[in-house]
Amino acid sequence: MPSIESDFYAAHARQYLRFVHDKVQSVYADSTHPDIASDSDMLKHLRGKIRPGSRGFDAGCGPGAPDVHEFWRHGFDIIGVDAEEHAIDLTKEMFPEIAPKVSVADLKEPLGYPEQVFDFVISKTVIQHLDPDSVKKVFLPEIARCLKLDGVLFNLFKTGTGVKTVYDADYGTDRTFQLYEPEEIVVMLDDLGLEVIPNTDDEPGGVITLVDPKPMEHCVIYARKVR
Repeated sequence: MPSIESDFYAAHARQYLRFVHDKVQSVYADSTHPDIASDSDMLKHLRGKIRPGSRGFDAGCGPGAPDVHEFWRHGFDIIGVDAEEHAIDLTKEMFPEIAPKVSVADLKEPLGYPEQVFDFVISKTVIQHLDPDSVKKVFLPEIARCLKLDGVLFNLFKTGTGVKTVYDADYGTDRTFQLYEPEEIVVMLDDLGLEVIPNTDDEPGGVITLVDPKPMEHCVIYARKVR
């Protein structure tokens, strides 16, 4: 079943990949944490919360699977999936070195992995493409099931209520997103045995909010599986 924005990624996959490489739309404003102002910051601090070489899963890796490539380059045992076949095909074409690590999967359906198999999961701007029922009943429960005890989920998502359509000047088109309130995601995670990692002097944590260039409000949550 198509996700929100399926048509957008089919039409703009190569442009998306070029923007990722050029770090277009990867820097944020008005962050509530001074150390979190870009996608690179977020992923650097995810690495600070997990063991070197640990096993990871990128749920919704996107065209080019940039975060799979980045973590693989840093020595992590990571795989990624995306619901869009063209995104995976483009990844295999452009980055054959990670071709065995990416595949197609519908994130609205149960994942075909054993329980407690991953040390960390990346969910970066993914749930904004999924309807609330799928997020609550399938996506987050499956992520929690596949995470090892003490494993870490990184979740970046657009915030607000309902569905919002905005004009994206970089792509020259309207885009539509499903929005979520940070509090509702925190409650869902807690119900699944994941607790928000608190902020410390050494590592960012808590519920971090920031604004992208469109501009749209986002939230960053690092959560640890505690039960």
